[in-house]
Amino acid sequence: MYIGRTYKITEFLFWTRRNLFLLLLISIVPVVLYELLGLQWLVVPWPIVAFLGTATAFVVGFKNQQTYNRTWEARDIWGLKIGMSRAWAIMCRDFIKDRYIAREIAFRHLAWLTLLRYELRSKRAWENIDKSYNREYASFYTIPEREIALPTVLQKYMSNDELEKVISASNPLTQLMSLQSAALVSLFDRAELDNARFFELHKYLREFSTLQARSEKIKNFPYPRQYATVNRIFVWLFCLLLPFAMLKEFNSFNEFTTGWMKGHMVWLVIPFSIIISWVYTSLDQVGESTENPFEGSPNDIPISHMCDHIENEIRDIWGDAKPAQTIVNQSNIMM
Repeated sequence: MYIGRTYKITEFLFWTRRNLFLLLLISIVPVVLYELLGLQWLVVPWPIVAFLGTATAFVVGFKNQQTYNRTWEARDIWGLKIGMSRAWAIMCRDFIKDRYIAREIAFRHLAWLTLLRYELRSKRAWENIDKSYNREYASFYTIPEREIALPTVLQKYMSNDELEKVISASNPLTQLMSLQSAALVSLFDRAELDNARFFELHKYLREFSTLQARSEKIKNFPYPRQYATVNRIFVWLFCLLLPFAMLKEFNSFNEFTTGWMKGHMVWLVIPFSIIISWVYTSLDQVGESTENPFEGSPNDIPISHMCDHIENEIRDIWGDAKPAQTIVNQSNIMM
């Protein structure tokens, strides 16, 4: 998540510069054909491009709204996880008399959060983090889940036997949740938890499973590829036709122009076409960067930071010394 006041224009231009170079080429070719080679029939009626531009604006707006909704839902899910994790740690401390078992269950929950964030940061074929412009921008920050091995982190929260059992399972997250449930059932069977407290803790386990499923839904079901494809086609078709539609319009300005620009107004198609097209391509690229809120981009939900923060809070609840901060912000980007 970007935590600066705003992206610098230099950062944004750096991120979108490949599109700018392509738009420059797309804008120059029609002007050269029209002005230097005399192909003045090579124009597209303005109403056609205006209609296409309007349709494209609706399509891009729809995509950006839907991708924003995906990111906002992900933020809601993780906000709930953090709030419930605090309550879970407090209930474990206050409901379970055996302090060792209570602490074990509370810290096993940190292992679950860690497993989940590592799973959410794993790559999917449709994600955009490996595109050239995103790879370049990724040089300004690091993704903790790709820097530190999962077992190294998990061993802080679990015994070696449990760690081996969880890591070797076909679904480690389900295996870990099963361990939590078994621990609660064991306490209940030994009458160390009464009915009310057992059911309250088990209710939280069910809620955690539901929140996990909602996170996995966003991770494993992309913004529909058919809509993404149509969106990309519309944007670049508009960018391709726009300079052809502007040629005749700018050429007509020569009638009212004096001085050194008279007879050369058509060359202004290049900058204006680039500016208008860049707005469309940038909106498309921004929407694309918001599609997958767990992929490791600067616009991600900062799940690494959130897990680090809740670990410190849980250690506070249990009176442990806080570990050194492991997740630091880099270039105004919080992971």
